[in-house]
This record gives sequence, structure tokens and C-alpha cells, in this order.
Amino acid sequence: MTKVAVFGAGSWGTAFATVLANAGNQVSVWARRESLCAAINSAHENAEYLPGIRLSEAITATHDPAAAVDGAEAVVLAVPSQSLRDNLTDWAGVLPNAVPLVSLMKGVELGTTKRMSEVIAELTGAGPERIAVVSGPNLAREIAEGQPAASVVACADEGTAARLQKLCHSPTFRPYTNNDVIGCELGGACKNVIALAVGMAVGLGFGDNARASVITRGLAEIARLGTALGAEEHTFSGLAGLGDLVATCSSPLSRNRTFGEKLGQGRSVAQILEGTRQVAEGVKSCASISELAHHHDVEMPIAEHVTKVVAGELTPKDMLFSLVSRSAKSERWG
Repeated sequence: MTKVAVFGAGSWGTAFATVLANAGNQVSVWARRESLCAAINSAHENAEYLPGIRLSEAITATHDPAAAVDGAEAVVLAVPSQSLRDNLTDWAGVLPNAVPLVSLMKGVELGTTKRMSEVIAELTGAGPERIAVVSGPNLAREIAEGQPAASVVACADEGTAARLQKLCHSPTFRPYTNNDVIGCELGGACKNVIALAVGMAVGLGFGDNARASVITRGLAEIARLGTALGAEEHTFSGLAGLGDLVATCSSPLSRNRTFGEKLGQGRSVAQILEGTRQVAEGVKSCASISELAHHHDVEMPIAEHVTKVVAGELTPKDMLFSLVSRSAKSERWG
């Protein structure tokens, strides 16, 4: 039985641990809080993030990073994207030197505008043949419940991608392989920002036309940024692009869409953050994504407008009407 370490015991880290266990692996989950580890080990449930879902006995939890990676043949990273750098600095002495490092994170780092794979490479010295990304329409609770889902395992090395594909292929989870790490990462990070905008439209009471318009134009923005950075355009019509975007923008299970909906209803960012333990990655990544687009002369008006709402410079209603009233001279493709 293969052992896999999962660093991060939030909803997605726990759900992916369930996928790995269902695929026949032994899974060691690292959690920051010892009390959460004890609860997972004794009750076989992560009641804080996935209440009501029984976890496989093949899943154990530990607060000790060295114990988590001992004997592991792959390491999965599922912490909030903006904390990755600090966490990797703490774990540098215990991460194995030869095993694949798999990112579940969907964000762009503030300050550096680096994708998560770039942060991993910088902090660990791992080459592209060891760094992989899992991305797709992966709402954590549905996957933990065993509902059917598909995803993409992206790595520059096809052999590594194929090995990881086998590790997480379960009866209810179908992974596909891809070598477009850039496209898969940008699709996963940017869709969170678009979901915030869609949520605002929902919170304001706007209908399907508004939502479909934001989703469609959001996809165009994501594809523009991705191709400017060297991604393959077809990636954005697949699971890691359109699939992830539709799921995140449409489902009430989506943290980013729900956060945007609350903004549309008139609550402030601070008020929403006070009432949740979950991280809506788009709230922080919107600024770094807008900065990244600016560096590459890519027009991303939705991302820029969402950034202004999060910063308190625009109301959600003003944001949506500002987007509609923009000059259309430079945008021809619908």
C-alpha cells in the first residue's frame, strides 16, 4: 500500500485525502492544530470542515510534519495559497528530496505574483518533473461524499503525471493528465475571482443573463492571461478551465461565490471574514492576479473591478454597471 502525505486538513485537503484512501492508499494528513488531529483519529471525521462525513480508517492525522512524510511516496500541499511560503519554510528540513510535490492550491502569491508551483520550486529546489498540480471542478463536500467528479493532474513530466493519476483514480474520481501546469494553475486561481463577481450579481438579485455574461467574459479574461504567460489555449475549454469556472460560479458550496453573494447583499469584507473559518482564495488573489495581468499588459476588467470592491473602492452594484458600460472598442470576441 502506497503512503501519501497531505499537508492541510481543511475541506479540500480532507476531501482529497478521501480520494486517495478510496484509491487504495494509506494517507497521513498534517494539521496545524493537535486538537483537530485528535478528533480525526478518534472519530474518523473532520467535523470542523466536513461535518457528517465519515473518513476512511486509512486516513490518519498528525501535527508532526516529519511523521506525516515518513515513508510517503508523494506529498500533497493543500494549505491556503498565501501561507504556502511560510509553511514550506517550516517544512524544508523534512520534505523528501525525490518524491512528487502536488499542489491543490488555487491562488497567486501576493507581492511576488508567483503561481504556487513557482513558490514550491523556489522553496524546495524541486525541478518541474517533480511538481504537479491538481485542478478541476472539485467542490470538496461533493467529492468527500463520493459523488462523481473529474479533474486534471498536470505536470511537465508525463511519467510523473501518469503515476499521480493512478494514485488518485478512485471509483468516483476520474483524473486526466496534462502537461500545461501554467494553464491549470491560472484557471484554478482566476476562476475564484470571477466567482466573486458572479456571487455579487446573485446577492444583488440579478438574473441568469448577468451571471452568464460574467462567467463567459471571465473565461475570456482567464484565457487571455494564460496564453500571454505561455499556457495552451485549449486548457481553458477543459476541466481545469471552463469546468472549474462553471462549478465555482454556480454552486452555493463554492466559498468564493458565497463570499461574493454576501458582498452583494451589503456586507463588508471584514464582516464576512469574521463569520467564517474557510478561506475564499479569490479575496486575496484578486489583487495579485490583477497585478500579474498588468505586468503582462493583459486586460482583465472583471479582476480589476473585483479588486476594487474588495479594497472598498467600489460597491458591487457600481462594479457590475461599470463593467457593462465600458467601451467595447477593444473587445471583439464574445
